[in-house]
Amino acid sequence: MQLHLDEISRHVTPGAQAVLIMDRAGWHTTHVLAIPKNITPILLPSYSPELNPVENIWQYMRANWLSNSVFETYDDIIDAACAAWNKLIAVPHQIKSIGMRDWAHVGRGK
Repeated sequence: MQLHLDEISRHVTPGAQAVLIMDRAGWHTTHVLAIPKNITPILLPSYSPELNPVENIWQYMRANWLSNSVFETYDDIIDAACAAWNKLIAVPHQIKSIGMRDWAHVGRGK
């Protein structure tokens, strides 16, 4: 997680602030993390997957490409997950639609 935060921080425009919405997974809330000064974390309430758009992305992938499957090997699981991910990233408008939240547009036009 530290490497992830450092990479995000590196891409924030100098003088700007990034807001990072995170669930309360242990690796997001550990006191070992050094949150860069140009990142403001907002922690979602516990047990609220409906507020976390990535949960809907995983749900969409399972429903469309990964459900009702039996895998023979670990590599088959990885291959199926990679194939599903590649299908998803080929349709960015779908990702935007799945992850859209009305509350994310407060004070801005949609």
